[in-house]
Amino acid sequence: MASKASNPRGTRDLLPEVMVQREYILEILKTTFRKYGFLPIETPALEKLETLTGKYGEEGDRLIFKVLPRGDKFEKAFREGDAQEAREKLNHNLEEALRYDLTVPFARFVVQNHNALHFPFKRYQIQPVWRADRPSKGRYREFYQCDADVVGSSSLWQEVDFIGIYKQVFSDLGLPIRVKMNHRKVLQGLTEKFGVENDFQAFTVALDKLDKVGLAGVQKEMSERGLAQGALDALAFVAGLSGSNTEVLSQLEAEISETTSGKAGLEEIRFVIDACSELGQEDVLDLDFTLARGLDYYTGAIFEVKAVDLELGSIGGGGRYDDLTGIFGLKDLPGIGISFGLDRIQLALEEKGLFPAMTHSGTDMLMVNFGDKEALFANKLAAQLRELGLKTELYPDAVKMKKQLDYANKKGIRYVLLIGSQEMEEGLFTLKDMQEGSQRKLGAIELLEAFNTSQNNKHAKH
Repeated sequence: MASKASNPRGTRDLLPEVMVQREYILEILKTTFRKYGFLPIETPALEKLETLTGKYGEEGDRLIFKVLPRGDKFEKAFREGDAQEAREKLNHNLEEALRYDLTVPFARFVVQNHNALHFPFKRYQIQPVWRADRPSKGRYREFYQCDADVVGSSSLWQEVDFIGIYKQVFSDLGLPIRVKMNHRKVLQGLTEKFGVENDFQAFTVALDKLDKVGLAGVQKEMSERGLAQGALDALAFVAGLSGSNTEVLSQLEAEISETTSGKAGLEEIRFVIDACSELGQEDVLDLDFTLARGLDYYTGAIFEVKAVDLELGSIGGGGRYDDLTGIFGLKDLPGIGISFGLDRIQLALEEKGLFPAMTHSGTDMLMVNFGDKEALFANKLAAQLRELGLKTELYPDAVKMKKQLDYANKKGIRYVLLIGSQEMEEGLFTLKDMQEGSQRKLGAIELLEAFNTSQNNKHAKH
């Protein structure tokens, strides 16, 4: 009996038209990363479980996809005890997991390969990650992250660079965005000021849910967790901040500048804002002191990016993590990184209608097949067109013209070239423009010259 064809929950197939869109986004990302001096790396999909656990906070750890032992170990565990005992044995022997993000594996990568790296080391990485999350719009259990990180420098110019990268990428994509920024030291200063510094982690985890459940929801969760009144007061204070970046910063300085952590965080934020203002980057930057990003490894500036006028959640984020490699034994190696959410960016561009006119296949010209003799001639000409950068294909079968033209229309191929026996004798080929509904006869040299000029103009625009 045939199996029902279906995907695991929270995963999806990507059709060619979707992949063309993704490649468009990825090319802009890669180009921008390279402009700022980043180089690509890859890490395995599988990591040791101990590498991942304890790095993302309590809630993050629950979303890690753990890999069961090999089949023989699995069967043996159930054979030698009851179901509950077998589960305990399996949990005790779990050793591997699918990566939850790219940052922790990157820290492990740096520690293992630090003798081969030049610091500060700047890398970008574009690979899938997995989270045992509840699927929803723009949220999948398997999805791509596009990260850029720098390790080996505590300079605040890295923060400035990353804001510049966000602005450049989304400007090239034509998508209006806001880059929200906060600082973990500012949040520490708040908890110190309101007398709840021992509840810092619980405070940030709850605060991170403010945009999802609202102020009342976060207050309720804080109360249920047994947090002191000071935590509720700190929450009410930051939720009530309003005004321009300068005004909000002044309000906060008046409240927490006497705390050690708060003062340090505010000074760093002030440096970044002033530098971004001088570089023309502050127009995309919003200070948001309710932003928490509840990952335990952040130590400094934190970022989150949202598309303007779209309810999609964050489409990017990141922050400074000055001791992440320390958990793997390599101390005093500061780092900072950002991530782009490819799936949500794609949804945002679709909803805004911002993708440029792109075909499903990317093919520029289809050669009609009239038979083997004509196909051989067409293939020789196609090779010359490909040398000019024109994406060209020959229809594989000598079937009716209508079927070949339908194929071109369905794939969005603009040009169709007809080379039959008569055209071969005359040396003039019929070029059909499927978009304009016109056709003309061209010799081989005219054809090559026309498309050489077209391709050169296209490259000049880029």
